[in-house]
Amino acid sequence: MQRLRDWIWRHGSTVAVITVPGLALWLPSGYSWGPVWLLLCALLTADRWWRVLRHQPGDWRWTTLSVLMVLMAFLWWIDTGPHPGVHDTDLLLKYLCALPCLAFMLAAPPRTGALWLGVAAGGIGGGVTALVQRYGLHMDRAQGYTMAIQFGDISLLLGLMALTALALGWRHATGWLRSRVVLVWLAAGAVLGLTGSLLSQSRGGWLALPLMWLAWALGLWRGQGWRVCWRRMVSLTLLLALIAGLLTALQLTEVEHRMELARTEVSAYEQNGQADTSIGQRFAHWRVALIMGRERPLLGWGDGYAAEKARLVAAGEGNPAILLFDHAHNEWLDMFARHGLIGVALLAAWFGLPILIFFPWRRAAAAESGEVFAIRITGLLLPVIYLGCGLTQVLFAHNSGHMVYLYELVIWFAALRGAAGGGAAPLTRLDVPTITPGVARSPADAA
Repeated sequence: MQRLRDWIWRHGSTVAVITVPGLALWLPSGYSWGPVWLLLCALLTADRWWRVLRHQPGDWRWTTLSVLMVLMAFLWWIDTGPHPGVHDTDLLLKYLCALPCLAFMLAAPPRTGALWLGVAAGGIGGGVTALVQRYGLHMDRAQGYTMAIQFGDISLLLGLMALTALALGWRHATGWLRSRVVLVWLAAGAVLGLTGSLLSQSRGGWLALPLMWLAWALGLWRGQGWRVCWRRMVSLTLLLALIAGLLTALQLTEVEHRMELARTEVSAYEQNGQADTSIGQRFAHWRVALIMGRERPLLGWGDGYAAEKARLVAAGEGNPAILLFDHAHNEWLDMFARHGLIGVALLAAWFGLPILIFFPWRRAAAAESGEVFAIRITGLLLPVIYLGCGLTQVLFAHNSGHMVYLYELVIWFAALRGAAGGGAAPLTRLDVPTITPGVARSPADAA
């Protein structure tokens, strides 16, 4: 057992940054396998990371993120509706379990080059699964092991992360992680991740692309100045355009059909109020959710959401088509209807804090390595892509949405802090052999 604990202390976090994104779309509930491994690592080494973190200086980012995780856990657990109570403890436990996982990752940070392998494996998993389902099983839309929209949005996230790592991160890796095999692996992750999104035909996720491009531009500008920003934005944009153009050409008929269908559905809703279409029911949902939020603006309807929606439909305020769905197909309006302005404020913090943490503010970025900068820009895509996809889907209405965001946030924050010197350095000052991660945590390996 001692040898196992020693191995986990040295390598467990590195395995986690590969498995958390890497298995997300390959297997049924694949987004849970990596977090389970991470929790096992945290439990088996609790005495070690506890002793390490006690000696580390305070960090407002870690403290604030931990507090926010607890607040989000209770937000999903507590019913703020007309009849207060509590929900199932499932989400509460998943969020609270992320706290020891984060502590373990901070005390024994991963080899950052493994991050690129993880996102590449995740993107490849999305594309391979989509290709098998679409052309092997002849499904109309690839849906992975969840449902088409969730699958497509997560595949898009991992593909864009792989693309960003390909352009910014690979060149800063060391040893075999900078080999041509890893370069090809990242390229495959980018192409296949976007393939998974395309074959899922989840149009709403594509709205995240302008936000992602803006995050690239602002991050590069603030972190490295206009001259470097211009060159790298050209390369990133050309890479994205090349991949998107190739995939669209291969699926041109289906893409044209989906875009034409979108225009038809918007026109039908505007002219006739037709809400039994994909886009029409979204408009109807948003209208009803806004009414519900205004009725109980502070706390929302909680578990009374479905009953109140049915009442409004019966009163003629909404189309009966929306009764077939259990959320409002917009992250913000759904939160407003269920948890009021308190929920909206917490959701804003849940996206805003990671953006604040990852965004490369010029003063800090000037002294950081290229590897740290690449981690910042790639990690920044997590909240940005979720924001874009959340305009037409409630990712947090599904287990996959919670697990991917929560545990991706854990590994990317820990990797950023470790690569920047905020996680590994204090270990060398403790002079406690049983908790020293070893040569894999030396400054040379972290660089």
